Amino acid sequence: MSGRALFVAALLLAAAGCGPGAEGPRRTLVVFAASSLTEAFSDLEHRFEAAHPGVDVVPSFAGSQVLRLQIEQGAPADVYASADPAHMEALAAAGLVHEARTFARNRLVVVVPVANPAGIERFEALPRARRLVVGTAEVPVGRYTRALLEDAAVRFGRAFADSVRAAVVSEETNVRLVLAKVVLGEADAAFVYATDAAASGAVRIVPVPEGLGPRAEYRIATVTGSAQPDLARAFRALLDSDEGRRVLSAHGFEPR
Repeated sequence: MSGRALFVAALLLAAAGCGPGAEGPRRTLVVFAASSLTEAFSDLEHRFEAAHPGVDVVPSFAGSQVLRLQIEQGAPADVYASADPAHMEALAAAGLVHEARTFARNRLVVVVPVANPAGIERFEALPRARRLVVGTAEVPVGRYTRALLEDAAVRFGRAFADSVRAAVVSEETNVRLVLAKVVLGEADAAFVYATDAAASGAVRIVPVPEGLGPRAEYRIATVTGSAQPDLARAFRALLDSDEGRRVLSAHGFEPR
């Protein structure tokens, strides 16, 4: 083959991505995850990409109910991680996800502004709040909050719980929006996950008494029809690994 022919062949190979040193096609893994998983899954994203050259992890964080709706409407995703088993169970019943399992737990705390204008130093003082923010009944943090207040009514009396409920001035569609109201000084107190409160650094944390309210349960599954089922399994396996469990623990979760 002449020198000119070799040169033309090399150009054609390079254009096709097959020349010396050319990378193969990149693969994308789309991960739908509850907003409370933002920091932990962003950390896992970088670790997964480092261990899988040529793979781009594309996370989408929102309320679990919003992500469920998007999957029901056909949005392309490979992995779904929910903060509420109810949303995962609904998708599984519809055949839209499979191999669902619990991978972590979380708990609720009360957060107040750093200045703490209502003087809420402990949970029992929560009725002092005049502006309380919670999640909507459809979002996991809101459902857990309502269950916690039912427990509080038994332990501290119905008047306590009714007073707290009467102070609600806003209901938000994900835990990050709930937290933001306190950070911005637009609320005296709010119920959020312990992990979000710890990650903020811009609020004061008031612990919830032990045994009050349920633990938040996080489940993960592969989305049926995933374009990358092998990568979806590998990402889920990372959560089971010692490394994945360390990451979850470092961000305040209780790994399973």
